[in-house]
Amino acid sequence: MSEKSTKFAGVDEQIEKVDTVQDPHSQIEELSGIEATAASKAAWLISITVSLGGLLFGYDTGYISAVLVTIGTSLGHELSSSEQELVTSLTSGGALVGAVFAGLMADKYGRKLPIWLACIVFVIGTVLQTAAYHLPQFAVGRFVVGLGVGSAAMIVPLYISELAPAKYRGRMVAFNNMSVTFGQFLASSIGAGFAQVGNPETSQAWRATVGIGAAPAILLAGLLFLCPESPRQLVSHGKVDEAETVLMRIYPTSTHEQRRAKIASIEISISEATQTMVDDSIIKTLGRIFTNAATGRAVLTACIIMAISQLSEQLGFNTLMYYSATLFKIVGFNNATAVAITVSATNFVFSFVNLVIVDKFGRRRILLVTIAGMVVCLVIAAVSFAYIPIDRHTLEVQSDTVGWPGIVVIVTIICFVACYSSGVATIAWIGTELIPMEVRAVGTMLNTVTCWSTNIIIASTFLSMMKGISPSGAFGFYSAICFIGWVFVFFCFPEAKGMPLEAIREVFAHGFGVGYARKWQKENKAFAKMNTQQSFAH
Repeated sequence: MSEKSTKFAGVDEQIEKVDTVQDPHSQIEELSGIEATAASKAAWLISITVSLGGLLFGYDTGYISAVLVTIGTSLGHELSSSEQELVTSLTSGGALVGAVFAGLMADKYGRKLPIWLACIVFVIGTVLQTAAYHLPQFAVGRFVVGLGVGSAAMIVPLYISELAPAKYRGRMVAFNNMSVTFGQFLASSIGAGFAQVGNPETSQAWRATVGIGAAPAILLAGLLFLCPESPRQLVSHGKVDEAETVLMRIYPTSTHEQRRAKIASIEISISEATQTMVDDSIIKTLGRIFTNAATGRAVLTACIIMAISQLSEQLGFNTLMYYSATLFKIVGFNNATAVAITVSATNFVFSFVNLVIVDKFGRRRILLVTIAGMVVCLVIAAVSFAYIPIDRHTLEVQSDTVGWPGIVVIVTIICFVACYSSGVATIAWIGTELIPMEVRAVGTMLNTVTCWSTNIIIASTFLSMMKGISPSGAFGFYSAICFIGWVFVFFCFPEAKGMPLEAIREVFAHGFGVGYARKWQKENKAFAKMNTQQSFAH
Protein backbone atom coordinates (compact mmCIF):
# COMPACT_ATOMS: atom_id res chain seq x y z
CA MET A 1 0.00 0.00 0.00
CA SER A 2 1.33 3.48 -0.90
CA GLU A 3 2.20 6.14 1.61
CA LYS A 4 -0.82 8.15 0.50
CA SER A 5 -3.11 5.21 1.11
CA THR A 6 -1.82 4.72 4.63
CA LYS A 7 -2.63 8.34 5.34
CA PHE A 8 -6.29 7.57 4.91
CA ALA A 9 -6.47 4.40 6.98
CA GLY A 10 -10.02 3.95 8.08
CA VAL A 11 -11.37 5.72 5.02
CA ASP A 12 -10.76 3.09 2.36
CA GLU A 13 -13.51 0.86 3.73
CA GLN A 14 -15.99 3.65 3.03
CA ILE A 15 -14.91 3.68 -0.60
CA GLU A 16 -15.13 -0.11 -0.81
CA LYS A 17 -18.78 0.08 0.26
CA VAL A 18 -19.58 1.92 -2.95
CA ASP A 19 -17.21 0.10 -5.28
CA THR A 20 -20.13 -1.08 -7.37
CA VAL A 21 -20.98 2.46 -8.44
CA GLN A 22 -20.02 3.23 -12.01
CA ASP A 23 -18.00 6.42 -11.61
CA PRO A 24 -16.33 8.68 -9.01
CA HIS A 25 -19.07 11.30 -9.45
CA SER A 26 -21.71 8.83 -8.27
CA GLN A 27 -19.46 7.78 -5.40
CA ILE A 28 -19.09 11.37 -4.30
CA GLU A 29 -22.85 11.93 -4.29
CA GLU A 30 -23.40 8.83 -2.16
CA LEU A 31 -20.55 9.64 0.19
CA SER A 32 -21.77 13.23 0.71
CA GLY A 33 -24.91 12.19 2.61
CA ILE A 34 -23.73 14.23 5.58
CA GLU A 35 -24.94 17.32 3.70
CA ALA A 36 -28.52 16.20 4.37
CA THR A 37 -28.00 16.59 8.12
CA ALA A 38 -28.57 19.87 9.92
CA ALA A 39 -25.64 22.25 10.09
CA SER A 40 -24.79 23.73 13.48
CA LYS A 41 -24.83 27.36 14.54
CA ALA A 42 -21.07 26.97 14.85
CA ALA A 43 -20.79 26.91 11.06
CA TRP A 44 -22.44 30.31 10.87
CA LEU A 45 -20.45 31.71 13.78
CA ILE A 46 -17.19 30.64 12.15
CA SER A 47 -18.27 32.21 8.86
CA ILE A 48 -19.27 35.46 10.57
CA THR A 49 -15.99 35.54 12.49
CA VAL A 50 -13.66 35.15 9.52
CA SER A 51 -15.82 37.58 7.52
CA LEU A 52 -14.21 40.29 9.64
CA GLY A 53 -11.49 39.92 7.00
CA GLY A 54 -13.98 41.37 4.52
CA LEU A 55 -14.60 44.24 6.91
CA LEU A 56 -10.87 45.08 6.74
CA PHE A 57 -11.12 45.21 2.95
CA GLY A 58 -14.22 47.38 2.96
CA TYR A 59 -13.10 49.77 5.68
CA ASP A 60 -9.79 50.46 3.96
CA THR A 61 -11.36 51.18 0.58
CA GLY A 62 -14.07 53.26 2.26
CA TYR A 63 -12.07 55.67 4.40
CA ILE A 64 -9.41 56.86 1.98
CA SER A 65 -11.67 59.25 0.04
CA ALA A 66 -12.82 60.95 3.26
CA VAL A 67 -9.24 61.11 4.56
CA LEU A 68 -7.90 62.71 1.39
CA VAL A 69 -10.53 65.44 1.68
CA THR A 70 -9.59 66.28 5.29
CA ILE A 71 -5.88 65.47 5.45
CA GLY A 72 -4.88 69.04 4.49
CA THR A 73 -1.21 69.75 5.24
CA SER A 74 -0.89 67.01 7.88
CA LEU A 75 1.79 65.27 5.78
CA GLY A 76 3.83 68.45 5.39
CA HIS A 77 2.05 69.93 2.38
CA GLU A 78 -1.17 69.80 0.40
CA LEU A 79 -1.25 66.59 -1.63
CA SER A 80 -1.29 67.06 -5.38
CA SER A 81 -3.72 65.05 -7.52
CA SER A 82 -0.91 62.70 -8.56
CA GLU A 83 0.09 62.15 -4.92
CA GLN A 84 -3.53 61.41 -4.04
CA GLU A 85 -3.68 58.87 -6.88
CA LEU A 86 -0.43 57.34 -5.59
CA VAL A 87 -1.60 56.78 -2.02
CA THR A 88 -4.92 55.44 -3.28
CA SER A 89 -3.44 52.98 -5.78
CA LEU A 90 -0.64 51.75 -3.51
CA THR A 91 -3.12 49.71 -1.52
CA SER A 92 -4.20 47.88 -4.69
CA GLY A 93 -0.54 47.19 -5.50
CA GLY A 94 0.06 45.85 -2.00
CA ALA A 95 -3.10 43.75 -2.21
CA LEU A 96 -1.86 42.17 -5.43
CA VAL A 97 1.42 41.17 -3.76
CA GLY A 98 -0.37 40.04 -0.58
CA ALA A 99 -2.71 37.78 -2.56
CA VAL A 100 0.25 36.09 -4.24
CA PHE A 101 2.03 35.40 -0.96
CA ALA A 102 -1.15 34.14 0.68
CA GLY A 103 -1.70 31.79 -2.24
CA LEU A 104 1.83 30.41 -1.92
CA MET A 105 1.31 29.73 1.79
CA ALA A 106 -2.27 28.46 1.88
CA ASP A 107 -1.74 24.85 0.77
CA LYS A 108 1.44 24.23 2.73
CA TYR A 109 0.57 25.99 5.99
CA GLY A 110 -3.23 25.89 5.99
CA ARG A 111 -5.90 28.57 5.68
CA LYS A 112 -5.69 30.13 9.15
CA LEU A 113 -2.02 31.17 9.25
CA PRO A 114 -2.28 33.56 6.26
CA ILE A 115 -5.32 35.20 7.88
CA TRP A 116 -3.36 35.75 11.10
CA LEU A 117 -0.47 37.25 9.17
CA ALA A 118 -2.91 39.46 7.25
CA CYS A 119 -4.23 40.82 10.56
CA ILE A 120 -0.73 41.56 11.85
CA VAL A 121 0.32 43.26 8.62
CA PHE A 122 -2.89 45.29 8.50
CA VAL A 123 -2.35 46.61 12.03
CA ILE A 124 1.26 47.55 11.21
CA GLY A 125 0.13 49.42 8.09
CA THR A 126 -2.61 51.20 10.03
CA VAL A 127 -0.15 52.34 12.70
CA LEU A 128 2.25 53.62 10.02
CA GLN A 129 -0.52 55.69 8.44
CA THR A 130 -1.95 56.98 11.71
CA ALA A 131 1.46 58.17 12.93
CA ALA A 132 2.58 59.60 9.56
CA TYR A 133 3.63 63.24 9.26
CA HIS A 134 5.31 62.83 5.90
CA LEU A 135 4.06 61.44 2.61
CA PRO A 136 6.64 58.59 2.28
CA GLN A 137 5.60 57.02 5.63
CA PHE A 138 1.91 57.37 4.78
CA ALA A 139 2.54 55.81 1.36
CA VAL A 140 4.42 52.88 2.90
CA GLY A 141 1.57 52.40 5.35
CA ARG A 142 -0.92 52.28 2.46
CA PHE A 143 1.15 49.60 0.72
CA VAL A 144 1.55 47.54 3.91
CA VAL A 145 -2.20 47.72 4.60
CA GLY A 146 -2.69 46.51 1.03
CA LEU A 147 -0.62 43.42 1.80
CA GLY A 148 -3.04 42.55 4.59
CA VAL A 149 -6.14 43.39 2.55
CA GLY A 150 -5.01 41.24 -0.38
CA SER A 151 -4.16 38.28 1.84
CA ALA A 152 -7.50 38.40 3.66
CA ALA A 153 -9.47 38.94 0.45
CA MET A 154 -7.86 35.85 -1.06
CA ILE A 155 -8.00 33.45 1.90
CA VAL A 156 -11.31 34.24 3.63
CA PRO A 157 -13.68 33.27 0.76
CA LEU A 158 -11.55 30.17 0.16
CA TYR A 159 -11.72 29.16 3.82
CA ILE A 160 -15.47 29.73 4.08
CA SER A 161 -16.25 27.83 0.87
CA GLU A 162 -14.33 24.79 2.14
CA LEU A 163 -15.92 24.86 5.59
CA ALA A 164 -19.51 25.70 4.67
CA PRO A 165 -22.26 23.10 4.17
CA ALA A 166 -23.29 22.91 0.50
CA LYS A 167 -26.77 24.29 1.14
CA TYR A 168 -25.40 27.42 2.84
CA ARG A 169 -22.12 27.90 0.97
CA GLY A 170 -23.38 30.74 -1.23
CA ARG A 171 -24.88 32.60 1.71
CA MET A 172 -21.80 32.17 3.86
CA VAL A 173 -19.40 33.45 1.22
CA ALA A 174 -21.89 36.23 0.41
CA PHE A 175 -21.75 37.23 4.08
CA ASN A 176 -18.07 38.00 3.58
CA ASN A 177 -18.90 40.38 0.74
CA MET A 178 -21.66 41.94 2.85
CA SER A 179 -18.94 42.60 5.44
CA VAL A 180 -16.95 44.39 2.73
CA THR A 181 -19.88 46.67 1.88
CA PHE A 182 -20.64 47.22 5.58
CA GLY A 183 -16.99 48.20 6.06
CA GLN A 184 -17.30 50.74 3.23
CA PHE A 185 -20.52 52.13 4.70
CA LEU A 186 -18.99 52.26 8.19
CA ALA A 187 -15.87 54.03 6.91
CA SER A 188 -17.94 56.57 4.97
CA SER A 189 -20.03 57.32 8.04
CA ILE A 190 -17.07 57.59 10.43
CA GLY A 191 -15.15 59.67 7.89
CA ALA A 192 -18.12 62.01 7.52
CA GLY A 193 -18.37 62.36 11.29
CA PHE A 194 -14.70 63.16 11.86
CA ALA A 195 -14.73 65.53 8.87
CA GLN A 196 -16.86 67.86 11.03
CA VAL A 197 -14.34 67.88 13.89
CA GLY A 198 -12.12 70.96 14.29
CA ASN A 199 -10.81 73.31 11.64
CA PRO A 200 -10.79 71.53 8.26
CA GLU A 201 -7.42 73.10 7.45
CA THR A 202 -5.61 71.91 10.59
CA SER A 203 -7.69 69.05 11.98
CA GLN A 204 -5.94 65.76 12.76
CA ALA A 205 -9.25 63.89 13.18
CA TRP A 206 -8.52 61.87 10.03
CA ARG A 207 -5.99 59.91 12.09
CA ALA A 208 -8.83 58.54 14.23
CA THR A 209 -10.68 57.44 11.07
CA VAL A 210 -7.61 55.49 9.96
CA GLY A 211 -6.72 54.15 13.40
CA ILE A 212 -10.16 52.67 14.05
CA GLY A 213 -9.47 50.29 11.15
CA ALA A 214 -7.06 48.31 13.35
CA ALA A 215 -9.88 47.23 15.71
CA PRO A 216 -11.49 44.57 13.45
CA ALA A 217 -8.04 43.17 12.58
CA ILE A 218 -7.17 42.73 16.26
CA LEU A 219 -10.59 41.22 16.98
CA LEU A 220 -10.29 38.78 14.06
CA ALA A 221 -6.80 37.68 15.14
CA GLY A 222 -8.12 36.86 18.62
CA LEU A 223 -11.31 35.09 17.52
CA LEU A 224 -9.44 33.02 14.94
CA PHE A 225 -8.11 30.86 17.77
CA LEU A 226 -11.68 29.58 18.20
CA CYS A 227 -12.01 28.62 14.51
CA PRO A 228 -10.95 25.21 13.13
CA GLU A 229 -8.80 24.51 10.11
CA SER A 230 -10.57 23.61 6.87
CA PRO A 231 -11.46 19.87 6.90
CA ARG A 232 -10.37 19.56 3.28
CA GLN A 233 -7.00 21.03 4.15
CA LEU A 234 -6.66 18.63 7.09
CA VAL A 235 -7.51 15.63 4.89
CA SER A 236 -4.98 16.74 2.28
CA HIS A 237 -2.30 16.63 4.99
CA GLY A 238 -3.44 13.23 6.29
CA LYS A 239 -5.00 14.57 9.52
CA VAL A 240 -8.15 12.50 9.17
CA ASP A 241 -9.09 12.39 12.87
CA GLU A 242 -8.83 16.17 13.15
CA ALA A 243 -10.93 16.53 10.01
CA GLU A 244 -13.63 14.31 11.54
CA THR A 245 -13.63 16.46 14.69
CA VAL A 246 -14.22 19.57 12.57
CA LEU A 247 -17.02 17.84 10.63
CA MET A 248 -18.67 16.82 13.90
CA ARG A 249 -18.56 20.45 14.98
CA ILE A 250 -20.21 21.59 11.74
CA TYR A 251 -22.68 18.69 11.48
CA PRO A 252 -23.46 17.79 15.12
CA THR A 253 -26.32 15.42 14.20
CA SER A 254 -24.22 13.41 11.75
CA THR A 255 -23.12 9.85 12.48
CA HIS A 256 -19.58 8.57 12.59
CA GLU A 257 -20.21 6.73 9.33
CA GLN A 258 -21.45 9.89 7.61
CA ARG A 259 -18.40 11.85 8.71
CA ARG A 260 -16.06 9.08 7.53
CA ALA A 261 -17.97 8.92 4.26
CA LYS A 262 -17.54 12.67 3.80
CA ILE A 263 -13.83 12.30 4.39
CA ALA A 264 -13.80 9.50 1.83
CA SER A 265 -15.52 11.77 -0.71
CA ILE A 266 -12.84 14.40 -0.13
CA GLU A 267 -10.18 11.72 -0.54
CA ILE A 268 -11.71 10.58 -3.84
CA SER A 269 -11.78 14.13 -5.19
CA ILE A 270 -8.08 14.61 -4.54
CA SER A 271 -6.85 11.00 -4.77
CA GLU A 272 -4.71 11.76 -7.80
CA ALA A 273 -3.19 14.90 -6.42
CA THR A 274 -3.15 14.97 -2.60
CA GLN A 275 0.53 14.29 -2.05
CA THR A 276 1.74 16.34 -4.98
CA MET A 277 -0.53 19.21 -3.92
CA VAL A 278 1.25 19.43 -0.60
CA ASP A 279 4.77 19.02 -1.95
CA ASP A 280 4.64 20.55 -5.42
CA SER A 281 6.24 23.88 -6.18
CA ILE A 282 4.10 26.79 -7.28
CA ILE A 283 5.38 26.26 -10.84
CA LYS A 284 4.13 22.67 -10.94
CA THR A 285 0.77 23.65 -9.49
CA LEU A 286 0.38 26.43 -12.04
CA GLY A 287 1.38 23.94 -14.70
CA ARG A 288 -1.44 21.65 -13.58
CA ILE A 289 -3.89 24.51 -14.10
CA PHE A 290 -2.68 25.31 -17.60
CA THR A 291 -2.17 21.74 -18.82
CA ASN A 292 -5.35 20.13 -17.45
CA ALA A 293 -8.27 21.27 -19.61
CA ALA A 294 -10.99 20.78 -16.99
CA THR A 295 -8.99 22.52 -14.26
CA GLY A 296 -8.08 25.33 -16.63
CA ARG A 297 -11.71 25.92 -17.55
CA ALA A 298 -12.72 26.06 -13.87
CA VAL A 299 -10.04 28.62 -12.98
CA LEU A 300 -10.69 30.60 -16.17
CA THR A 301 -14.41 30.83 -15.39
CA ALA A 302 -13.76 32.07 -11.85
CA CYS A 303 -11.22 34.64 -13.09
CA ILE A 304 -13.46 35.96 -15.87
CA ILE A 305 -16.34 36.51 -13.45
CA MET A 306 -13.91 38.36 -11.17
CA ALA A 307 -12.71 40.45 -14.12
CA ILE A 308 -16.30 41.31 -15.02
CA SER A 309 -16.84 42.34 -11.41
CA GLN A 310 -13.85 44.65 -11.34
CA LEU A 311 -14.45 46.06 -14.82
CA SER A 312 -18.01 46.83 -13.75
CA GLU A 313 -16.86 48.46 -10.52
CA GLN A 314 -13.97 50.44 -11.96
CA LEU A 315 -15.49 51.40 -15.30
CA GLY A 316 -19.10 51.89 -14.30
CA PHE A 317 -19.41 52.42 -10.55
CA ASN A 318 -16.31 54.60 -10.06
CA THR A 319 -16.98 56.68 -13.17
CA LEU A 320 -20.56 57.33 -12.14
CA MET A 321 -19.29 58.29 -8.69
CA TYR A 322 -16.78 60.67 -10.31
CA TYR A 323 -19.72 62.90 -11.23
CA SER A 324 -22.16 62.01 -8.47
CA ALA A 325 -21.16 64.75 -5.97
CA THR A 326 -21.51 67.48 -8.61
CA LEU A 327 -24.80 66.12 -9.93
CA PHE A 328 -26.29 65.60 -6.46
CA LYS A 329 -25.38 69.20 -5.63
CA ILE A 330 -26.98 70.49 -8.82
CA VAL A 331 -30.29 68.81 -8.07
CA GLY A 332 -30.33 69.98 -4.45
CA PHE A 333 -27.97 67.75 -2.42
CA ASN A 334 -25.26 70.09 -1.13
CA ASN A 335 -23.42 67.67 1.15
CA ALA A 336 -20.97 65.61 -0.93
CA THR A 337 -20.34 63.32 2.04
CA ALA A 338 -24.01 62.39 2.09
CA VAL A 339 -23.62 61.23 -1.50
CA ALA A 340 -20.93 58.74 -0.54
CA ILE A 341 -23.00 57.51 2.41
CA THR A 342 -26.09 57.10 0.20
CA VAL A 343 -24.24 55.02 -2.37
CA SER A 344 -22.41 53.01 0.31
CA ALA A 345 -25.71 52.30 2.04
CA THR A 346 -27.23 51.10 -1.26
CA ASN A 347 -24.20 48.89 -1.79
CA PHE A 348 -24.57 47.38 1.69
CA VAL A 349 -28.34 46.84 1.53
CA PHE A 350 -28.21 45.02 -1.80
CA SER A 351 -25.28 42.85 -0.74
CA PHE A 352 -27.67 41.64 1.97
CA VAL A 353 -30.24 40.94 -0.75
CA ASN A 354 -27.69 38.67 -2.42
CA LEU A 355 -27.07 36.92 0.90
CA VAL A 356 -30.78 36.06 1.10
CA ILE A 357 -31.34 34.92 -2.49
CA VAL A 358 -28.05 33.44 -3.71
CA ASP A 359 -28.72 29.88 -2.50
CA LYS A 360 -32.39 30.03 -3.40
CA PHE A 361 -32.21 31.23 -6.99
CA GLY A 362 -28.63 30.19 -7.77
CA ARG A 363 -25.56 32.07 -9.00
CA ARG A 364 -26.22 31.78 -12.74
CA ARG A 365 -29.77 33.18 -12.73
CA ILE A 366 -28.78 36.11 -10.50
CA LEU A 367 -25.82 36.96 -12.74
CA LEU A 368 -27.94 36.89 -15.90
CA VAL A 369 -30.54 39.24 -14.41
CA THR A 370 -28.22 41.68 -12.63
CA ILE A 371 -25.58 42.00 -15.37
CA ALA A 372 -28.39 42.69 -17.84
CA GLY A 373 -29.57 45.40 -15.43
CA MET A 374 -26.06 46.87 -15.32
CA VAL A 375 -25.93 46.98 -19.14
CA VAL A 376 -29.24 48.86 -19.23
CA CYS A 377 -28.03 51.33 -16.57
CA LEU A 378 -24.82 52.06 -18.47
CA VAL A 379 -26.69 52.59 -21.76
CA ILE A 380 -29.06 55.01 -20.03
CA ALA A 381 -26.06 56.80 -18.49
CA ALA A 382 -24.41 57.07 -21.93
CA VAL A 383 -27.55 58.67 -23.40
CA SER A 384 -28.03 60.99 -20.41
CA PHE A 385 -24.43 62.23 -20.44
CA ALA A 386 -24.90 63.26 -24.08
CA TYR A 387 -27.29 65.94 -22.77
CA ILE A 388 -25.01 67.15 -19.96
CA PRO A 389 -22.50 69.88 -20.96
CA ILE A 390 -19.08 68.54 -19.95
CA ASP A 391 -15.67 69.99 -20.80
CA ARG A 392 -13.75 67.03 -22.26
CA HIS A 393 -10.41 68.55 -21.22
CA THR A 394 -11.29 69.02 -17.55
CA LEU A 395 -14.24 66.60 -17.29
CA GLU A 396 -16.15 69.27 -15.39
CA VAL A 397 -19.87 69.96 -15.69
CA GLN A 398 -20.28 73.37 -17.36
CA SER A 399 -23.81 74.21 -16.19
CA ASP A 400 -25.69 74.71 -12.95
CA THR A 401 -29.00 73.65 -14.51
CA VAL A 402 -28.56 70.11 -15.77
CA GLY A 403 -32.23 69.23 -15.36
CA TRP A 404 -33.62 65.81 -16.21
CA PRO A 405 -30.31 64.29 -17.44
CA GLY A 406 -28.74 64.89 -14.03
CA ILE A 407 -31.69 63.32 -12.22
CA VAL A 408 -31.60 60.33 -14.58
CA VAL A 409 -27.87 59.81 -13.94
CA ILE A 410 -28.44 59.95 -10.18
CA VAL A 411 -31.18 57.31 -10.43
CA THR A 412 -28.83 55.31 -12.67
CA ILE A 413 -26.13 55.43 -10.00
CA ILE A 414 -28.45 53.91 -7.42
CA CYS A 415 -29.83 51.25 -9.79
CA PHE A 416 -26.37 50.32 -11.09
CA VAL A 417 -25.02 49.91 -7.55
CA ALA A 418 -28.07 47.82 -6.61
CA CYS A 419 -27.57 45.47 -9.59
CA TYR A 420 -23.81 45.30 -9.07
CA SER A 421 -23.93 44.63 -5.33
CA SER A 422 -26.73 42.06 -5.49
CA GLY A 423 -25.02 40.16 -8.30
CA VAL A 424 -21.50 39.96 -9.66
CA ALA A 425 -19.84 41.85 -6.78
CA THR A 426 -20.59 38.96 -4.43
CA ILE A 427 -20.71 36.01 -6.82
CA ALA A 428 -17.20 36.82 -8.07
CA TRP A 429 -15.91 35.77 -4.63
CA ILE A 430 -18.25 32.77 -4.42
CA GLY A 431 -16.50 31.66 -7.62
CA THR A 432 -13.81 29.96 -5.55
CA GLU A 433 -16.25 27.04 -5.23
CA LEU A 434 -15.64 26.22 -8.90
CA ILE A 435 -11.89 25.63 -8.45
CA PRO A 436 -10.77 21.99 -7.86
CA MET A 437 -9.26 21.08 -4.49
CA GLU A 438 -5.80 20.27 -5.76
CA VAL A 439 -5.28 23.78 -7.13
CA ARG A 440 -7.80 25.71 -5.05
CA ALA A 441 -5.33 27.88 -3.16
CA VAL A 442 -3.29 28.77 -6.24
CA GLY A 443 -6.43 29.10 -8.37
CA THR A 444 -7.97 31.43 -5.79
CA MET A 445 -4.70 33.36 -5.77
CA LEU A 446 -5.02 33.83 -9.57
CA ASN A 447 -8.63 34.90 -9.04
CA THR A 448 -7.57 37.52 -6.49
CA VAL A 449 -4.66 38.66 -8.66
CA THR A 450 -7.20 39.16 -11.45
CA CYS A 451 -9.19 41.35 -9.06
CA TRP A 452 -6.33 43.64 -8.11
CA SER A 453 -4.50 43.77 -11.45
CA THR A 454 -7.72 44.70 -13.27
CA ASN A 455 -8.37 47.25 -10.55
CA ILE A 456 -4.95 48.87 -11.04
CA ILE A 457 -5.07 48.90 -14.84
CA ILE A 458 -8.53 50.38 -15.16
CA ALA A 459 -8.11 52.92 -12.35
CA SER A 460 -5.03 54.30 -14.10
CA THR A 461 -6.61 54.59 -17.57
CA PHE A 462 -10.34 55.33 -17.28
CA LEU A 463 -9.98 59.15 -17.00
CA SER A 464 -7.89 59.22 -20.16
CA MET A 465 -10.59 57.24 -21.93
CA MET A 466 -13.25 59.64 -20.68
CA LYS A 467 -11.30 62.55 -22.12
CA GLY A 468 -10.48 60.72 -25.35
CA ILE A 469 -13.91 59.47 -26.42
CA SER A 470 -16.20 61.56 -24.17
CA PRO A 471 -18.22 60.28 -21.20
CA SER A 472 -21.04 59.10 -23.45
CA GLY A 473 -18.61 57.15 -25.65
CA ALA A 474 -16.91 55.69 -22.57
CA PHE A 475 -20.19 54.54 -21.07
CA GLY A 476 -21.17 52.98 -24.38
CA PHE A 477 -17.87 51.09 -24.33
CA TYR A 478 -18.40 50.05 -20.72
CA SER A 479 -21.90 48.75 -21.46
CA ALA A 480 -20.47 46.67 -24.33
CA ILE A 481 -17.96 45.07 -21.94
CA CYS A 482 -20.73 44.21 -19.50
CA PHE A 483 -22.78 42.74 -22.35
CA ILE A 484 -19.83 40.52 -23.34
CA GLY A 485 -19.72 39.40 -19.71
CA TRP A 486 -23.44 38.55 -19.87
CA VAL A 487 -22.83 36.44 -23.00
CA PHE A 488 -20.02 34.58 -21.22
CA VAL A 489 -22.27 33.82 -18.24
CA PHE A 490 -25.05 32.59 -20.54
CA PHE A 491 -22.85 30.15 -22.44
CA CYS A 492 -20.08 29.26 -19.99
CA PHE A 493 -21.10 29.72 -16.34
CA PRO A 494 -22.53 26.54 -14.74
CA GLU A 495 -24.93 26.56 -11.79
CA ALA A 496 -23.24 25.15 -8.66
CA LYS A 497 -26.07 25.84 -6.20
CA GLY A 498 -26.29 23.09 -3.57
CA MET A 499 -23.52 20.95 -5.07
CA PRO A 500 -20.80 19.49 -2.80
CA LEU A 501 -17.37 20.84 -3.71
CA GLU A 502 -16.29 17.30 -4.58
CA ALA A 503 -19.10 17.12 -7.18
CA ILE A 504 -18.44 20.56 -8.68
CA ARG A 505 -15.02 19.41 -9.92
CA GLU A 506 -16.80 16.96 -12.26
CA VAL A 507 -18.71 19.79 -13.97
CA PHE A 508 -15.76 21.11 -15.98
CA ALA A 509 -14.86 17.64 -17.21
CA HIS A 510 -17.81 18.23 -19.58
CA GLY A 511 -16.68 21.43 -21.29
CA PHE A 512 -17.82 24.45 -19.33
CA GLY A 513 -20.49 22.16 -17.91
CA VAL A 514 -23.55 24.43 -18.22
CA GLY A 515 -25.74 21.61 -19.53
CA TYR A 516 -24.12 19.03 -17.23
CA ALA A 517 -24.73 21.20 -14.15
CA ARG A 518 -28.34 21.80 -15.21
CA LYS A 519 -28.84 18.04 -15.56
CA TRP A 520 -27.24 17.47 -12.13
CA GLN A 521 -29.61 19.99 -10.56
CA LYS A 522 -32.62 18.20 -12.04
CA GLU A 523 -31.41 14.73 -11.05
CA ASN A 524 -30.45 15.74 -7.52
CA LYS A 525 -33.38 17.89 -6.48
CA ALA A 526 -33.07 16.75 -2.89
CA PHE A 527 -29.48 18.01 -2.84
CA ALA A 528 -30.14 21.15 -4.85
CA LYS A 529 -33.20 22.18 -2.80
CA MET A 530 -31.84 21.46 0.67
CA ASN A 531 -31.15 25.13 1.17
CA THR A 532 -34.86 25.96 0.82
CA GLN A 533 -35.86 23.26 3.29
CA GLN A 534 -33.61 24.49 6.09
CA SER A 535 -33.76 27.76 7.97
CA PHE A 536 -31.09 30.05 9.34
CA ALA A 537 -31.90 28.61 12.77
CA HIS A 538 -29.60 25.63 12.20
